[in-house]
Amino acid sequence: MTIITRLIAGAAAIAVLIVGALFVSAPASALSATSYTPAVLAEAQASGKPFLIDFFASWCSTCKAQERVIEGLIEENPAYGEIEIIRVDWDENERGDLVRDMAIPRRSTLVVMEGTTELGRIVAGTGRDQIAELLDLAL
Repeated sequence: MTIITRLIAGAAAIAVLIVGALFVSAPASALSATSYTPAVLAEAQASGKPFLIDFFASWCSTCKAQERVIEGLIEENPAYGEIEIIRVDWDENERGDLVRDMAIPRRSTLVVMEGTTELGRIVAGTGRDQIAELLDLAL
C-alpha cells in the first residue's frame, strides 16, 4: 500500500467510527414496566397490591427525567423494583377513558394506586425526594 492509500483507508475508518457513534441508540431503560391495557390495569387492581401508573410520552423530557429518578431509586432500594409499574402512552391514550376518569391533566403524571383507590400523585415533578415519597406509598 502506498502512503496515500493508507491515509485514505485510515480516514475512511475514522469516518465509519464517527458515523457509527452518531447512530448508536441510547441504552434501553432499566425500568421494568408493563404497557397499559384495560386488562393489565384490571389485573393490577384485583391483585390487592399497590402499583404505579406512569402517564408518559416518549418525547417528553420531564417523563425521561422521572424515569431516570425512578431507576436511580430502584438501584438504591430494590424494594422499589417490586412495585408494578403500568406505563400509559400519552400519545395513544390522551383522550381515553382512563385519562378522563382519573382526571389526569397531562403527561408526566405519576399515580400510586391500590385497587381503585388513589394513594397519591405527582404532576410533572422530577425531584428525587418527591418521587421517593410517592413510591413509599406503594411499599
